[in-house]
Amino acid sequence: MRARIENQVLFLHPEDVPPYKKKGSVVRNTYFWALRAIAAQALFDHEWEYESEVWLALQRMLLSFSESGYLGLSETILEFPTTREKFQPCCVLWRLGKRGNKRG
Repeated sequence: MRARIENQVLFLHPEDVPPYKKKGSVVRNTYFWALRAIAAQALFDHEWEYESEVWLALQRMLLSFSESGYLGLSETILEFPTTREKFQPCCVLWRLGKRGNKRG
């Protein structure tokens, strides 16, 4: 997921946040609600915002969902922009351990 940090707030790109689907996968909908629950701001078609106080919880949540094997790496790893573009992926915020999901 494309992300950026500004003024101690982590922003997720609106196109990368998981969608809620009424008849969708239970895992994906749980992921949506879990990410939304700890967000400071999570509006439709807007960046989702996470204040620094919840970054550890966010890290653990992303790692847990990644290790479950139900979600791909592109859905659970945060990528940050280069200095040239606002949301161009460049690096991973939290590196997965040995058991990380290899599906992408």
